[in-house]
Amino acid sequence: MEVEENGLLESSSSSKIIVDLLRRFLGVQQRRAETYAKLKRGFVDYMASGGDSAYQQLCSEITVEFNDCSKQVLELESLFLSPDYSRDDLACLLRSVQIQEKQKLNLTATIQVLKKAGRPSERLVSHDKCKFKKAMEHECVHVHEITEAAGTEEAEADAEYNNALNEAIKGVQEAVTTINEHLEEVRYEIAAALEDE
Repeated sequence: MEVEENGLLESSSSSKIIVDLLRRFLGVQQRRAETYAKLKRGFVDYMASGGDSAYQQLCSEITVEFNDCSKQVLELESLFLSPDYSRDDLACLLRSVQIQEKQKLNLTATIQVLKKAGRPSERLVSHDKCKFKKAMEHECVHVHEITEAAGTEEAEADAEYNNALNEAIKGVQEAVTTINEHLEEVRYEIAAALEDE
């Protein structure tokens, strides 16, 4: 009878530890969500103000934050793979979230780069190479005859930009959906472990 009680006790203790580890993982994911919100706010401010140094500082902080989150998830993944827990299924789940988070971050950066560059037809031009005859008059090197070919080229460049932006946005949405599905699986694992106690 004592052996059964010890086995039950060990199983209960192991379940509690697994629940704690999974809750820790959910905490890391919450931290990631808050970091994304901070990045989004910072990018909006950057686009409004053009403050390069402030945005670069923010990106440095965000990078450190995401690296720390990744390290914590990798530690949790290795714990689940260890003989103490032998939960390859949970390790695989965390690994999948990591892959999706990496994809989401890369695509988020792509979206920001595209938005910063702007649609080709709307980009501002510099008049540095223009010739100035008088203080308020200059011969603009950017003025050229608008031809059908030039209009087509500009439209194609805009279409390419729109496609790249839409593809990145769709990729982020797909990554978020997959991450949320995996988080739901984690919550299910927590609920199942708590029911077994």
